Amino acid sequence: MDTQLDNRKITILKAIIKTYLETGEPVGSRTISKYSELKLSSATIRNEMSDLEEMGYIIQPHTSAGRIPSDKGYRFYVDQIMQEKDNEVTEFKDMMVQKVDKLELVLKKMAQVLAANTNYAAMISGPSYHKTKLKFIQLSRVEAHKLLVVVVVEGNIVKNTMIDIAEELGEQELLNLNILLNSSLNGLTIEEINLDIISRLKEDAGIHSQVVELVLNEVAEAIKAGGEDLQIYTSGATNIFRYPELSEGDKASKLIGTLEHKEMLQEFVYEVNTENGGDAGIQVYIGDETPVQSMKDCSVVTANYDLGGGLRGTVGIIGPKRMDYEKVLGTLRNLMSQLDAAFKKDER
Repeated sequence: MDTQLDNRKITILKAIIKTYLETGEPVGSRTISKYSELKLSSATIRNEMSDLEEMGYIIQPHTSAGRIPSDKGYRFYVDQIMQEKDNEVTEFKDMMVQKVDKLELVLKKMAQVLAANTNYAAMISGPSYHKTKLKFIQLSRVEAHKLLVVVVVEGNIVKNTMIDIAEELGEQELLNLNILLNSSLNGLTIEEINLDIISRLKEDAGIHSQVVELVLNEVAEAIKAGGEDLQIYTSGATNIFRYPELSEGDKASKLIGTLEHKEMLQEFVYEVNTENGGDAGIQVYIGDETPVQSMKDCSVVTANYDLGGGLRGTVGIIGPKRMDYEKVLGTLRNLMSQLDAAFKKDER
């Protein structure tokens, strides 16, 4: 007999299995007819159940008029559920891709609006996944004062680096350090590896605290490597020439060079997010406080936007130290609430 199931048979089979899973009792046609979405007579259901039995999806225990699922029935049911879940995931991914495509158009426009409204330079990073977790660290000795550090982060991004260490580590010391690092850090995101955890790690490592510090640098680099395709949109770089203190000598060309240099801006976004632990509030960096050398004569105001699920990006306004802070903060707050409204609405 043809083993292809039509929609009606699938619905009846699912109803039988669900009912049997709930009750543990063989299921009769009368019970199934109570399923409101079926709207079928008991006679029709009996015929369909008879076909399902011939096909081997359900069986009839000798002592009962009802049916129970066979292994083949269970297998079909499980495969259906898995297929449905896969479809849900695919739909969600497609939705996120559309949302991100739409977002990138919005971000380009936002950078232009920010620059025009403030008369300063503006930069916006596209959304990236900010909750990359550390999966595994392995330290191995290569030479007396050289270690191979292998760091694996979520998405199975692997980073191998050699580090030079001042002291020589024995096998047991190396094993202890591996255990200490993995038990302290595995499963944490970069935001969660905070100063408390780092200082406790160094304390536990005792005389080997310098090795821990070198390894932590590699962990940070590996997690950062996961976000290297970060999109950055800039606008208003030439506004820098409006301010003599930023345009004298080669200051303006350095600053404009930075705004056109994607890697430097990625570094800036990363530093800002690491420093404030991913805090979504507005941050102001004045002069030397900014983490990028070529921005030391400026003030930079940043804010994070958050689309939920770890998808986050950074907005920055770069201008002279005498910038109109009140106006900039007001413009940024207004912009963040607009962005929030535009994308959170889609989820309702």
